[in-house]
Amino acid sequence: MAIINLDNYLQLLKQYVDTQDEKVLYQAEQFSKHSMQHNISPEEIIDVHIKALKQLYPQLPKEIDYSLDFLLEAMISYGLAYQEFTSLRESQSEIKSEISVAADMQQTLLSTVKPAIKGLEIGAISVPANQMNGDYYHFVEGTEGVLGVAIADVIGKGIPAALSMSMIKYSMDSYPEDQRIPSIILENLNRVVERNVDPSMFITMFYALYNPNTERLIYASAGHEPGFYYNAAENQFEEIKAKGIVLGVSKDAKYEQYERVVEAGDVIILLTDGVTECRIGDRFIEREEVLEVIEQYIHLPAQQAVKQVFKHFERLQDFQLRDDFTLIMLRRDV
Repeated sequence: MAIINLDNYLQLLKQYVDTQDEKVLYQAEQFSKHSMQHNISPEEIIDVHIKALKQLYPQLPKEIDYSLDFLLEAMISYGLAYQEFTSLRESQSEIKSEISVAADMQQTLLSTVKPAIKGLEIGAISVPANQMNGDYYHFVEGTEGVLGVAIADVIGKGIPAALSMSMIKYSMDSYPEDQRIPSIILENLNRVVERNVDPSMFITMFYALYNPNTERLIYASAGHEPGFYYNAAENQFEEIKAKGIVLGVSKDAKYEQYERVVEAGDVIILLTDGVTECRIGDRFIEREEVLEVIEQYIHLPAQQAVKQVFKHFERLQDFQLRDDFTLIMLRRDV
Protein backbone atom coordinates (compact mmCIF):
# COMPACT_ATOMS: atom_id res chain seq x y z
CA MET A 1 0.00 0.00 0.00
CA ALA A 2 1.40 3.40 -0.98
CA ILE A 3 2.03 5.99 1.73
CA ILE A 4 2.10 9.74 1.13
CA ASN A 5 5.50 11.30 1.92
CA LEU A 6 4.72 14.09 4.41
CA ASP A 7 7.98 15.97 3.81
CA ASN A 8 7.44 16.08 0.06
CA TYR A 9 3.85 17.22 0.47
CA LEU A 10 4.92 19.84 3.04
CA GLN A 11 7.52 21.22 0.67
CA LEU A 12 5.03 21.36 -2.20
CA LEU A 13 2.40 23.10 -0.06
CA LYS A 14 4.87 25.70 1.28
CA GLN A 15 6.14 26.45 -2.20
CA TYR A 16 2.64 27.17 -3.47
CA VAL A 17 1.64 29.24 -0.40
CA ASP A 18 4.76 31.38 -0.90
CA THR A 19 4.63 31.76 -4.68
CA GLN A 20 1.17 30.74 -6.04
CA ASP A 21 3.16 29.36 -8.98
CA GLU A 22 1.04 27.47 -11.54
CA LYS A 23 3.92 25.02 -12.03
CA VAL A 24 3.37 23.92 -8.44
CA LEU A 25 -0.31 23.37 -9.22
CA TYR A 26 0.74 21.11 -12.09
CA GLN A 27 2.83 19.11 -9.60
CA ALA A 28 -0.24 18.90 -7.38
CA GLU A 29 -2.23 17.48 -10.32
CA GLN A 30 0.43 14.83 -10.85
CA PHE A 31 0.31 14.06 -7.14
CA SER A 32 -3.46 13.52 -7.40
CA LYS A 33 -3.07 11.14 -10.33
CA HIS A 34 -0.34 9.24 -8.49
CA SER A 35 -2.58 8.96 -5.42
CA MET A 36 -5.48 7.63 -7.46
CA GLN A 37 -3.27 5.04 -9.18
CA HIS A 38 -2.09 3.79 -5.80
CA ASN A 39 -5.59 3.73 -4.25
CA ILE A 40 -4.83 6.47 -1.74
CA SER A 41 -8.13 7.58 -0.24
CA PRO A 42 -9.31 11.20 -0.04
CA GLU A 43 -9.22 11.13 3.76
CA GLU A 44 -5.54 10.12 3.71
CA ILE A 45 -4.74 13.13 1.54
CA ILE A 46 -6.73 15.42 3.85
CA ASP A 47 -4.95 13.97 6.89
CA VAL A 48 -1.50 14.63 5.37
CA HIS A 49 -2.61 18.12 4.35
CA ILE A 50 -3.69 18.91 7.94
CA LYS A 51 -0.39 17.67 9.35
CA ALA A 52 1.60 19.70 6.82
CA LEU A 53 -0.50 22.80 7.50
CA LYS A 54 0.00 22.52 11.26
CA GLN A 55 3.75 22.22 10.78
CA LEU A 56 3.77 25.32 8.60
CA TYR A 57 1.46 27.30 10.89
CA PRO A 58 1.64 25.89 14.45
CA GLN A 59 -0.37 28.84 15.79
CA LEU A 60 -3.49 28.23 13.71
CA PRO A 61 -6.66 29.58 15.36
CA LYS A 62 -8.57 26.84 17.15
CA GLU A 63 -11.61 27.50 14.89
CA ILE A 64 -9.50 26.58 11.84
CA ASP A 65 -8.24 23.51 13.70
CA TYR A 66 -11.82 22.43 14.45
CA SER A 67 -12.87 23.02 10.85
CA LEU A 68 -10.02 20.81 9.61
CA ASP A 69 -11.12 18.01 11.96
CA PHE A 70 -14.63 18.43 10.62
CA LEU A 71 -13.35 18.20 7.03
CA LEU A 72 -11.38 15.04 7.83
CA GLU A 73 -14.44 13.31 9.32
CA ALA A 74 -16.53 14.34 6.31
CA MET A 75 -13.93 12.95 3.92
CA ILE A 76 -13.74 9.65 5.82
CA SER A 77 -17.49 9.22 5.27
CA TYR A 78 -17.08 10.30 1.67
CA GLY A 79 -14.29 7.77 1.14
CA LEU A 80 -16.40 4.90 2.49
CA ALA A 81 -19.37 5.92 0.35
CA TYR A 82 -17.16 6.25 -2.71
CA GLN A 83 -15.71 2.78 -2.16
CA GLU A 84 -19.23 1.34 -1.97
CA PHE A 85 -20.21 3.24 -5.10
CA THR A 86 -17.15 2.01 -6.99
CA SER A 87 -17.78 -1.57 -5.93
CA LEU A 88 -21.44 -1.32 -6.96
CA ARG A 89 -20.51 0.18 -10.33
CA GLU A 90 -18.03 -2.62 -10.98
CA SER A 91 -20.67 -5.20 -10.07
CA GLN A 92 -23.21 -3.54 -12.35
CA SER A 93 -20.67 -3.50 -15.16
CA GLU A 94 -20.06 -7.23 -14.70
CA ILE A 95 -23.80 -7.95 -14.65
CA LYS A 96 -24.34 -5.83 -17.75
CA SER A 97 -21.58 -7.72 -19.54
CA GLU A 98 -23.08 -11.08 -18.51
CA ILE A 99 -26.54 -10.01 -19.66
CA SER A 100 -25.10 -8.89 -22.99
CA VAL A 101 -23.51 -12.32 -23.46
CA ALA A 102 -26.77 -14.00 -22.42
CA ALA A 103 -28.75 -11.84 -24.86
CA ASP A 104 -26.44 -12.81 -27.71
CA MET A 105 -26.73 -16.45 -26.69
CA GLN A 106 -30.52 -16.15 -26.51
CA GLN A 107 -30.65 -14.68 -29.99
CA THR A 108 -28.59 -17.60 -31.28
CA LEU A 109 -30.54 -20.28 -29.41
CA LEU A 110 -33.97 -18.91 -30.30
CA SER A 111 -33.25 -17.94 -33.88
CA THR A 112 -35.76 -19.27 -36.39
CA VAL A 113 -35.85 -19.36 -40.17
CA LYS A 114 -38.86 -17.90 -41.94
CA PRO A 115 -39.73 -20.68 -44.40
CA ALA A 116 -41.03 -20.32 -47.93
CA ILE A 117 -44.51 -21.89 -47.91
CA LYS A 118 -46.42 -22.26 -51.16
CA GLY A 119 -49.34 -19.84 -51.31
CA LEU A 120 -48.47 -18.13 -48.02
CA GLU A 121 -46.73 -14.83 -47.29
CA ILE A 122 -45.07 -14.53 -43.88
CA GLY A 123 -44.03 -11.46 -41.91
CA ALA A 124 -42.53 -11.56 -38.41
CA ILE A 125 -40.85 -9.14 -36.03
CA SER A 126 -39.82 -9.44 -32.38
CA VAL A 127 -38.17 -6.57 -30.51
CA PRO A 128 -37.25 -6.79 -26.80
CA ALA A 129 -37.97 -3.86 -24.51
CA ASN A 130 -34.65 -4.56 -22.79
CA GLN A 131 -31.64 -6.72 -23.65
CA MET A 132 -33.38 -10.01 -22.91
CA ASN A 133 -36.52 -10.95 -24.81
CA GLY A 134 -39.41 -12.50 -22.87
CA ASP A 135 -41.25 -13.13 -26.16
CA TYR A 136 -40.59 -15.97 -28.54
CA TYR A 137 -41.76 -17.12 -31.94
CA HIS A 138 -40.78 -20.12 -34.00
CA PHE A 139 -41.60 -21.61 -37.40
CA VAL A 140 -41.53 -25.35 -38.08
CA GLU A 141 -41.83 -26.58 -41.66
CA GLY A 142 -43.25 -30.07 -42.04
CA THR A 143 -43.86 -32.39 -44.95
CA GLU A 144 -46.06 -31.24 -47.87
CA GLY A 145 -45.40 -27.61 -46.88
CA VAL A 146 -47.35 -27.72 -43.62
CA LEU A 147 -46.29 -24.82 -41.41
CA GLY A 148 -46.16 -24.87 -37.63
CA VAL A 149 -46.22 -21.47 -35.94
CA ALA A 150 -45.52 -20.86 -32.25
CA ILE A 151 -45.70 -17.56 -30.41
CA ALA A 152 -45.16 -17.31 -26.66
CA ASP A 153 -44.65 -14.86 -23.80
CA VAL A 154 -43.02 -15.54 -20.44
CA ILE A 155 -44.67 -14.02 -17.39
CA GLY A 156 -41.31 -13.01 -15.93
CA LYS A 157 -38.32 -11.44 -17.66
CA GLY A 158 -34.56 -11.55 -17.83
CA ILE A 159 -32.22 -14.52 -17.98
CA PRO A 160 -34.68 -17.05 -16.39
CA ALA A 161 -37.21 -16.15 -19.08
CA ALA A 162 -34.61 -16.65 -21.80
CA LEU A 163 -33.68 -20.06 -20.40
CA SER A 164 -37.35 -21.05 -20.26
CA MET A 165 -37.85 -20.06 -23.88
CA SER A 166 -34.81 -22.08 -24.93
CA MET A 167 -36.26 -25.10 -23.16
CA ILE A 168 -39.58 -24.58 -24.94
CA LYS A 169 -37.94 -24.36 -28.36
CA TYR A 170 -35.83 -27.46 -28.00
CA SER A 171 -38.71 -29.42 -26.49
CA MET A 172 -40.80 -28.54 -29.54
CA ASP A 173 -38.05 -29.50 -31.96
CA SER A 174 -37.71 -32.89 -30.27
CA TYR A 175 -41.31 -33.92 -30.98
CA PRO A 176 -41.86 -36.10 -34.07
CA GLU A 177 -43.96 -34.56 -36.79
CA ASP A 178 -46.99 -36.75 -36.11
CA GLN A 179 -47.16 -35.25 -32.60
CA ARG A 180 -47.04 -31.63 -33.69
CA ILE A 181 -50.76 -31.23 -33.37
CA PRO A 182 -51.52 -27.95 -31.53
CA SER A 183 -53.46 -29.44 -28.61
CA ILE A 184 -50.88 -32.22 -28.09
CA ILE A 185 -47.96 -29.78 -28.40
CA LEU A 186 -49.40 -27.59 -25.65
CA GLU A 187 -50.21 -30.53 -23.38
CA ASN A 188 -46.67 -31.87 -23.71
CA LEU A 189 -45.07 -28.46 -23.20
CA ASN A 190 -47.31 -27.81 -20.22
CA ARG A 191 -45.90 -30.87 -18.48
CA VAL A 192 -42.35 -29.78 -19.30
CA VAL A 193 -42.95 -26.29 -17.88
CA GLU A 194 -44.78 -27.57 -14.80
CA ARG A 195 -41.86 -29.86 -13.95
CA ASN A 196 -38.93 -27.63 -14.81
CA VAL A 197 -39.87 -23.96 -14.43
CA ASP A 198 -40.08 -22.00 -11.19
CA PRO A 199 -43.71 -21.92 -9.94
CA SER A 200 -43.65 -18.11 -9.96
CA MET A 201 -43.07 -18.05 -13.72
CA PHE A 202 -45.69 -19.00 -16.31
CA ILE A 203 -45.71 -19.09 -20.09
CA THR A 204 -48.52 -18.18 -22.46
CA MET A 205 -48.40 -19.75 -25.89
CA PHE A 206 -50.34 -20.04 -29.13
CA TYR A 207 -49.53 -22.84 -31.55
CA ALA A 208 -51.02 -23.30 -35.01
CA LEU A 209 -50.63 -25.53 -38.04
CA TYR A 210 -51.39 -24.20 -41.50
CA ASN A 211 -51.87 -26.68 -44.34
CA PRO A 212 -51.48 -24.96 -47.73
CA ASN A 213 -53.06 -27.93 -49.50
CA THR A 214 -56.35 -27.64 -47.63
CA GLU A 215 -56.04 -23.93 -46.72
CA ARG A 216 -56.95 -24.87 -43.17
CA LEU A 217 -55.57 -23.49 -39.91
CA ILE A 218 -55.82 -25.58 -36.76
CA TYR A 219 -54.72 -23.99 -33.50
CA ALA A 220 -54.79 -24.03 -29.72
CA SER A 221 -53.90 -21.51 -27.03
CA ALA A 222 -52.43 -21.67 -23.55
CA GLY A 223 -53.75 -18.40 -22.16
CA HIS A 224 -52.08 -16.39 -24.91
CA GLU A 225 -53.11 -12.95 -26.14
CA PRO A 226 -55.89 -13.44 -28.74
CA GLY A 227 -54.80 -12.73 -32.29
CA PHE A 228 -56.89 -11.37 -35.16
CA TYR A 229 -58.22 -12.70 -38.43
CA TYR A 230 -58.53 -10.21 -41.28
CA ASN A 231 -61.27 -10.91 -43.81
CA ALA A 232 -59.97 -9.27 -46.99
CA ALA A 233 -63.25 -9.53 -48.93
CA GLU A 234 -65.18 -7.64 -46.24
CA ASN A 235 -62.23 -5.56 -44.97
CA GLN A 236 -63.05 -6.61 -41.41
CA PHE A 237 -61.18 -7.98 -38.40
CA GLU A 238 -62.35 -10.56 -35.92
CA GLU A 239 -60.66 -11.90 -32.83
CA ILE A 240 -59.10 -15.36 -32.93
CA LYS A 241 -60.51 -16.75 -29.72
CA ALA A 242 -59.14 -19.92 -28.14
CA LYS A 243 -59.47 -21.03 -24.53
CA GLY A 244 -56.70 -22.66 -22.52
CA ILE A 245 -54.81 -22.27 -19.24
CA VAL A 246 -51.26 -20.89 -19.26
CA LEU A 247 -48.42 -23.42 -19.33
CA GLY A 248 -47.10 -24.58 -15.99
CA VAL A 249 -50.16 -24.10 -13.77
CA SER A 250 -51.60 -27.60 -13.83
CA LYS A 251 -49.81 -30.74 -15.02
CA ASP A 252 -53.10 -32.29 -16.19
CA ALA A 253 -54.26 -29.32 -18.29
CA LYS A 254 -56.01 -30.11 -21.58
CA TYR A 255 -56.21 -27.75 -24.54
CA GLU A 256 -59.11 -27.37 -26.91
CA GLN A 257 -58.29 -27.31 -30.60
CA TYR A 258 -59.92 -25.04 -33.16
CA GLU A 259 -60.03 -25.00 -36.94
CA ARG A 260 -60.90 -22.60 -39.72
CA VAL A 261 -60.51 -22.22 -43.47
CA VAL A 262 -58.27 -19.36 -44.60
CA GLU A 263 -59.69 -17.65 -47.67
CA ALA A 264 -57.58 -16.09 -50.43
CA GLY A 265 -56.18 -12.71 -49.37
CA ASP A 266 -57.06 -13.17 -45.70
CA VAL A 267 -54.48 -12.52 -42.99
CA ILE A 268 -53.80 -14.31 -39.69
CA ILE A 269 -52.34 -11.89 -37.13
CA LEU A 270 -50.57 -13.28 -34.08
CA LEU A 271 -49.07 -11.09 -31.38
CA THR A 272 -48.03 -10.68 -27.76
CA ASP A 273 -49.43 -8.27 -25.19
CA GLY A 274 -46.55 -5.89 -25.91
CA VAL A 275 -48.61 -4.90 -28.96
CA THR A 276 -52.09 -4.73 -27.45
CA GLU A 277 -50.96 -3.19 -24.15
CA CYS A 278 -48.94 -0.40 -25.72
CA ARG A 279 -49.03 2.69 -23.51
CA ILE A 280 -49.29 6.29 -24.62
CA GLY A 281 -48.31 8.30 -21.57
CA ASP A 282 -50.31 6.82 -18.70
CA ARG A 283 -53.01 5.37 -20.96
CA PHE A 284 -53.14 1.86 -22.41
CA ILE A 285 -54.12 1.78 -26.06
CA GLU A 286 -57.47 0.09 -26.83
CA ARG A 287 -57.61 -3.04 -29.01
CA GLU A 288 -59.71 -1.10 -31.51
CA GLU A 289 -56.88 1.38 -31.83
CA VAL A 290 -54.43 -1.48 -32.41
CA LEU A 291 -56.60 -2.70 -35.28
CA GLU A 292 -56.77 0.81 -36.75
CA VAL A 293 -52.97 0.88 -36.86
CA ILE A 294 -52.72 -2.62 -38.37
CA GLU A 295 -55.37 -1.72 -40.94
CA GLN A 296 -53.20 1.15 -42.19
CA TYR A 297 -50.51 -1.34 -43.27
CA ILE A 298 -52.42 -4.58 -43.83
CA HIS A 299 -52.24 -4.27 -47.62
CA LEU A 300 -48.44 -4.04 -47.68
CA PRO A 301 -46.25 -7.14 -48.16
CA ALA A 302 -46.38 -9.06 -44.87
CA GLN A 303 -42.81 -8.39 -43.72
CA GLN A 304 -43.06 -4.72 -44.59
CA ALA A 305 -46.42 -4.52 -42.82
CA VAL A 306 -45.14 -5.87 -39.47
CA LYS A 307 -42.15 -3.51 -39.60
CA GLN A 308 -44.36 -0.50 -40.27
CA VAL A 309 -46.75 -1.45 -37.46
CA PHE A 310 -43.80 -1.75 -35.07
CA LYS A 311 -42.38 1.62 -36.13
CA HIS A 312 -45.81 3.19 -35.65
CA PHE A 313 -46.10 1.92 -32.06
CA GLU A 314 -42.47 2.77 -31.37
CA ARG A 315 -43.15 6.39 -32.32
CA LEU A 316 -46.31 6.44 -30.17
CA GLN A 317 -44.18 5.42 -27.17
CA ASP A 318 -41.44 7.97 -27.90
CA PHE A 319 -39.11 5.11 -28.88
CA GLN A 320 -39.25 3.66 -25.35
CA LEU A 321 -40.82 0.18 -25.45
CA ARG A 322 -42.37 -0.78 -22.13
CA ASP A 323 -42.79 -4.43 -23.07
CA ASP A 324 -41.42 -6.89 -25.60
CA PHE A 325 -43.09 -6.49 -29.00
CA THR A 326 -43.80 -9.51 -31.25
CA LEU A 327 -46.04 -9.51 -34.30
CA ILE A 328 -46.60 -12.16 -36.98
CA MET A 329 -48.70 -11.88 -40.14
CA LEU A 330 -49.60 -14.83 -42.37
CA ARG A 331 -51.37 -13.92 -45.62
CA ARG A 332 -52.83 -16.47 -47.99
CA ASP A 333 -52.00 -15.51 -51.57
CA VAL A 334 -54.90 -14.39 -53.77
